[in-house]
Amino acid sequence: MRTKLTDPKRLQEISCRIRRSILLSLCEAGSGHLGGSLGITDVFTALYFSVLNHDPKDPDWADRDRLILSIGHVAPALYATLAHRGYFPEKELSTLRKLGSRLQGHPGREHGLPGLELSAGSLGQGLSVAVGRAIAGKMDQQRWRVYCILGDGELQEGSVWEAAMSASFYKLDNLIAIVDRNGVQIDGKTEEVMALEPLKEKWQSFGWTVFECNGNNHEEILSAMNLAQQVSDKPAMILAQTRMGYGVKTIEGDYRWHGKAPSKQEVEEFIRELEEEK
Repeated sequence: MRTKLTDPKRLQEISCRIRRSILLSLCEAGSGHLGGSLGITDVFTALYFSVLNHDPKDPDWADRDRLILSIGHVAPALYATLAHRGYFPEKELSTLRKLGSRLQGHPGREHGLPGLELSAGSLGQGLSVAVGRAIAGKMDQQRWRVYCILGDGELQEGSVWEAAMSASFYKLDNLIAIVDRNGVQIDGKTEEVMALEPLKEKWQSFGWTVFECNGNNHEEILSAMNLAQQVSDKPAMILAQTRMGYGVKTIEGDYRWHGKAPSKQEVEEFIRELEEEK
């Protein structure tokens, strides 16, 4: 990656365009996961436009940072970000979930879409893959980092904590994980389904250095990323406090939009709300 953006206002403008693409692609598909995709957009924008060492013209560049998306159902956000970053044409976003499309409901490397590091579907697996990649990087004395995005509901999977324990045991300071802490999952609030708090202390007890930020504020995201990159002898965790459906006030924080696509009428209204938020 030749240039990295640092202007929060510019990054917010990009996030707005990405959210618009997410809304349009899900409306066209008639299905998909809207709430989480809108909520995590700012994190994706910060990563691909400011943080990651990567090259859209050479997706398999050996020295690239690896981004492992564990919560595969927010694929619309990943796809839209990759398209806006130049990995493939933005017009292809309209093929989301269509038969024969490279943009399926969950990311699949077998479909040939550039920029994917993991075929994601079943929750609880991504951090284990990220740990394996980070160990490989250490063994080969590589300078690239591994980033892993997890959902907060996903932390109810026991395999996540096995991977967390391994990461600290092997002192993987080339691993940075980000939890999309929006507080809701498919059945309601995380603290009512299976309480996660005190979450910061849990990760610390597993040997991680933990940072917290507003995951819908680019200044805070970039600050947390910078601090995480400076950690040594430990993996770093960023708990990014986000709002499901962020940018569309009508649906913000509403778990019922976890896996729901907007109608044509709704998408017009939601895009108006996005424009008002800019």
